[in-house]
Amino acid sequence: MTLLEYETAARERLSGPVWDFLEGGSGTESMVLAGRAALDRIQLRPRVLVDVSTCDSRCSLLGTQLMAPVGIAPMAYHQLAHPEGEVATARAAGEAGALLTVSMFASRTLEDIAAAATGPLWLQLYWLRQRDLLAGLIRRAEDAGYQALVLTVDAPRVAHRPRDARNGFAVPAGIRAVNVSPSVMSASHGGQAGESAIARHSKEQFDPSITWEDLAWIRERTRLPLVLKGVLTGEDANLAVRYGIDGLVVSNHGGRQLDFAQPAADALPEIAEAVAGRCQLILDGAIRHGADIAKALCLGADAVFIGRPALWGLAHSGTSGVSAVLQVLLDEFAEVMALMGVARVQDFKSSGIVHR
Repeated sequence: MTLLEYETAARERLSGPVWDFLEGGSGTESMVLAGRAALDRIQLRPRVLVDVSTCDSRCSLLGTQLMAPVGIAPMAYHQLAHPEGEVATARAAGEAGALLTVSMFASRTLEDIAAAATGPLWLQLYWLRQRDLLAGLIRRAEDAGYQALVLTVDAPRVAHRPRDARNGFAVPAGIRAVNVSPSVMSASHGGQAGESAIARHSKEQFDPSITWEDLAWIRERTRLPLVLKGVLTGEDANLAVRYGIDGLVVSNHGGRQLDFAQPAADALPEIAEAVAGRCQLILDGAIRHGADIAKALCLGADAVFIGRPALWGLAHSGTSGVSAVLQVLLDEFAEVMALMGVARVQDFKSSGIVHR
């Protein structure tokens, strides 16, 4: 009946180290809670005597039609939650008419995921030191029908995540990032007490020297729209528009990168004002109820991404679990639309919320 019930079920099914990897945050883990708190401070202002006999939740995101303004955020290694991994997630997203953003560290091939998908797919990239590897992934994504690229820009390195370090977490045997050369991913499999293999891998392979000027390198290699994920300031949003970026994912990486950063929901109004409709905006993080979708739209987003809840559903029962998680959200959102007196997604405005 609620997403939190899937959280409970997933925790019962997953091992302690895997659960900590999926749920943990960086540093004090303050940001894991802050993202939810930011949304909880927002209250809805319903209007009455509006014809809501038919509510239309459809929207367009970078030219792609979605049944509702909802997508699944990029997350690595879905096979940690279920043997079918991203293939199961793709089936569920397609059934719901939702977007799936596939991580470059997916545990199923880009082609297998595309074959299972009936909805739109985007590919997420980290900027690795080996640019030829990125170029190859871009070509494969285009050939498989992916519709946009998402470059994560808030992770020049993976932040210290105490749970992973305490567990000596490494990607388990039998699960790997199959779209990336094993030699590039080897460090992520070497467990070591007191150290996260994920953090060690990022220090070896992520390129922390990239700047705005490097975006031209991607632009030269693809005609796909380019989205930046991890922007939290109006200054960077303005720069993104200047450099021709098509969309921004306003995100604090699920509380897994900069500790004490501004929650995404708090940053969104500043960013929406800065871009002034010149590119599309997606709010990522802490979405746990259909009302959160409405809040995000009132704050200036065009859509939201969900992260952990999709993996909770996947751990519960594969495709059917992810489908159920998405359906709970969509049903709640449809109810919120009607009770707020909003007949179309485009009609959500800043006047529909108040900050407590």
